[in-house]
Amino acid sequence: MSRPTIADLAEEAGVSISTVNRIIAGSASVKGATMQRVQAAAEKIGFYGIATIEDRVRKSAPHYRLGFLLQQSSREIYQVFGRKVVAACHERRDEMIHPTVDFVDLLTPENIAARLKALAANNDAVALIAADHPLIAQAIRELREAGKPVVAYITDQSAPERAAYVGADNWKLGRTAAYLIAQMTSSPGRIAVFIGNHRYQCQDVADAALRSYMRENAPHLSVDDCRPTHEEASEAYAMVKELLASSDDLVGIMLNGGGISGVLRALREVPEERRRGIRLICRDIGPEIRKGLSEGLITAALCHPLEQISAALVQTMIEAIAQGDNTITVQRTIPFEIITPANI
Repeated sequence: MSRPTIADLAEEAGVSISTVNRIIAGSASVKGATMQRVQAAAEKIGFYGIATIEDRVRKSAPHYRLGFLLQQSSREIYQVFGRKVVAACHERRDEMIHPTVDFVDLLTPENIAARLKALAANNDAVALIAADHPLIAQAIRELREAGKPVVAYITDQSAPERAAYVGADNWKLGRTAAYLIAQMTSSPGRIAVFIGNHRYQCQDVADAALRSYMRENAPHLSVDDCRPTHEEASEAYAMVKELLASSDDLVGIMLNGGGISGVLRALREVPEERRRGIRLICRDIGPEIRKGLSEGLITAALCHPLEQISAALVQTMIEAIAQGDNTITVQRTIPFEIITPANI
């Protein structure tokens, strides 16, 4: 079988032979969409010059530098977030994306604001996961004035100058958690709610939604005041340990923030009969949560679909760069997944 010729490639791509020659030679401009069509056709028929065409496509595509400011490098879930957004950048076919992922371990607003501005200095747009705070809002405002759009990721920011929010509908998420607990609990009891920090909007909204559902549909269940874990497993462990020791009417736990390994450790230390009466709902999934689900300790994890939300984040950042000084904040919500021991 003879190898495909330039004429074969032109016919497959629906372009002229001269267009293919211009792409291979790199001697004249060809529209990016046309080059990508020729590239796809070359891959399909096994054209010998595919490497040259791919190189021309890479050089002609727009280049973007995107920065991602995540939290706590020691937590596996944020490492997973980082890997997924990098993969989403590299999967783009119409642009060349150069991603930079940075992690903040010191979660003070002063440090986050400083790191955000430092990351933006070398990127065209930045995304961040952070608690809402005036100092961070001021940094977002300054970056907007400097032409650097900021996209809030997973948890929203109150700064009106943010370019977009990409994440779940946290009102629905909180009410879903309440529904799962209420449907599996017939006797009266208490529900403990843990958050990472009172300034995370995603956690605060989910907490309010859970209480709204319980007031409306499950008056036999009382919801404790939410308590912050400060994203620390040791604090979560101590609080759950104290709850289990001081009362026998705990029937549900909603963990909105970090600390799942501490919660699971406390539950593993009580008899199995006691554990079976407690419904534990948490957010997102990493190795610890996967293990807890497989053991039956976790009733459900309400998770961001990481491939889909990472792709949406990258797309939103590119659009924010293209739109320039746009005063409209984009809200892009991605439906969350419900992972249980039965479908893990």
